Amino acid sequence: MRRPATVGELRASGYRCVPVKVELRRNLLRALRDGRPLFPGVVGYDDTVVPAIQNALLARHDFLLLGLRGQAKTRLLRQLAGLLDDAVPTLAGSEVLDDPFAPFSAFGRDLAAGRGDDAPVEWVGRERRYTEKLATPDTTVADLLGEIDWARHLEGRSLADERLLHFGLIPRANRGIFCLNELPDLSPRIQVALFNVLEERDVQIRGFPVRLPLDLCVVFSANPEDYTNRGRIVTPLKDRIGSVIRTHYPSTRAEGVAILRAEADLDRDAVPVHLPDFLADVVEEFVRLARKDPAVNAESGVSVRLSITAAEVLASSAERRAVLLGEAEAVPRICDLAALDAAARGKVELAATEDDADESLFERLRGEAVKVVFGERCPGLEPGPIVAAFQRGLTFAVSDNQGSGVHGELEAQVPALRPVVDGLVGVEASSPRRASAVEFVLEGLTQLKLLRRVVAEYRLGEPGA
Repeated sequence: MRRPATVGELRASGYRCVPVKVELRRNLLRALRDGRPLFPGVVGYDDTVVPAIQNALLARHDFLLLGLRGQAKTRLLRQLAGLLDDAVPTLAGSEVLDDPFAPFSAFGRDLAAGRGDDAPVEWVGRERRYTEKLATPDTTVADLLGEIDWARHLEGRSLADERLLHFGLIPRANRGIFCLNELPDLSPRIQVALFNVLEERDVQIRGFPVRLPLDLCVVFSANPEDYTNRGRIVTPLKDRIGSVIRTHYPSTRAEGVAILRAEADLDRDAVPVHLPDFLADVVEEFVRLARKDPAVNAESGVSVRLSITAAEVLASSAERRAVLLGEAEAVPRICDLAALDAAARGKVELAATEDDADESLFERLRGEAVKVVFGERCPGLEPGPIVAAFQRGLTFAVSDNQGSGVHGELEAQVPALRPVVDGLVGVEASSPRRASAVEFVLEGLTQLKLLRRVVAEYRLGEPGA
């Protein structure tokens, strides 16, 4: 249908502009009645964070998401735009999206006074009504609220002319959502400038005698670590934030794996990549163990992004091998797990300062992760027949540049391996997938002290090893 193009047509249509928080509340209630998911792609928050956000929106609160890095805070806030109307009308050309029936900017008032019901209307989509700013120490009041445009003054406009103002991000976000990420990084002086925005919806620019009654939903994100490392949220500002909602890491490994598979780039153009379920579990268990390990700085947290980048590095290691050896499928193996270190170094902050502390920690966590997952994936395994083959002097060398054919030869030499591998990847699994399962079984037995790995060669375990 043709939308009204002038204020007169808009008035005749019966359209009524509503405050943005009323709009969000109305659309949220409609989504709840329809059973529509509010935050598609966000896993693990259905019973915790999402209900708290819904409560804040229903209460028409400004709110703060508080949580460690990598907890989807920004993703949640960006998806709030989906609760806005498809489009709303504003006076054409208005920088602050003036309500066509009640403009407050000098531009809007002049247009309404001069054109009346013939004043042109434009329709603004929801994507233009979401504004996001990353708080940094160099952020200024002018960035957020605005500044006097001295170029306009040089053109001959008086300092008493309201049209001399250049509006900042917050006035330009009028009738929409304004998101400020990493709030504690904002200097206390700038946080003070937000008081009136949250309490009175009033903006004053350099003491200029102009009042801008803004219609906003203001949302924030913050990391509790920032309170001590870089800054803090000043108490009066925190008091004016309606709801503070804690985010968290995935509660279960299954949730973490679901995020990993949804977010990791495992689709490669050189060769198809397959990440076995047991290795995806190992990656996520590695991250979960890191979060609980005393050697890791718990206040810093271990981001969900570690699981994602670790899976991508594993895929790349397998892809490189498949291309070099001409294999039709790339399947990560245990020998590729060492590549996780590159993904983990920038995302795991250690409490220790030794140069090699991270390497020893990562190696230990990899082993513990394999042990946990192996116990769950192969609960009824009788290791005796497999270990017996190594008791007869068998050794098996592994390498990240080794073809999968040698693993098939090992299966032939150790028939007891075959049913275990079948249970992990299926009877009809490709050679690269079976090779991955073979290494997983050998490493699992190694972590149980039944075999011994010397550099990259599996042998019979020594008594007491």
